[in-house]
Amino acid sequence: MSLLQQGGPDLDDAAKGESFTKGTSHVVIAAVVATILVSVAIAAYIIAGQKPPAVTGEVLSVIAHPLHAETSGFDASGAVIPTESFDQVYVFTQVRLHNQSQGPMFLSNMMTNATLPDGIHSSYAASSSDYDRIFLAYPGIPVPHNKALPLDATIAPGETVEGTVVSAFKLTRQEWDARKDLSFTFAFRYQPNLVLTPHLAVIDQ
Repeated sequence: MSLLQQGGPDLDDAAKGESFTKGTSHVVIAAVVATILVSVAIAAYIIAGQKPPAVTGEVLSVIAHPLHAETSGFDASGAVIPTESFDQVYVFTQVRLHNQSQGPMFLSNMMTNATLPDGIHSSYAASSSDYDRIFLAYPGIPVPHNKALPLDATIAPGETVEGTVVSAFKLTRQEWDARKDLSFTFAFRYQPNLVLTPHLAVIDQ
């Protein structure tokens, strides 16, 4: 008999199948355990890497004031010129911002975003001085003259600031009323923008 043909007793087919099944089950179990461990490790890494936002905020009120105006019909020297009319919507927004980080936060700008049928229209907020000038230009405007929120405000760690910002859109009342959405974007230096959506009705004055 050839040496290649010598060996221990041959296993029958059933024994071979049982042995193969046992080996396969161990491999499957090991693969499942490894998959679970990797998934847990990835989830732990993601959770550990997530940080709460540095600044949180809340929209306290939104007042919209549509305005139709006409020029006087005279230039600076008193000469008669054709009158022009225009429509605007002033959006006064009372907001509260809170710094929950360990360092100061530097507000650099704010923008009001209105989604209209033709797309998103955005308007930067007026400075504090321009905000006050609106009430001088339109003394009868039916909007509370609250304290303005400075667009260059520095918010200390743990501090909360509150104030009003105003943006203007060159829209008619009908165009403004056709808006589908409204949001407010606050830009901070060295930080992601904070976008706030009001959870209250817009008051038209």
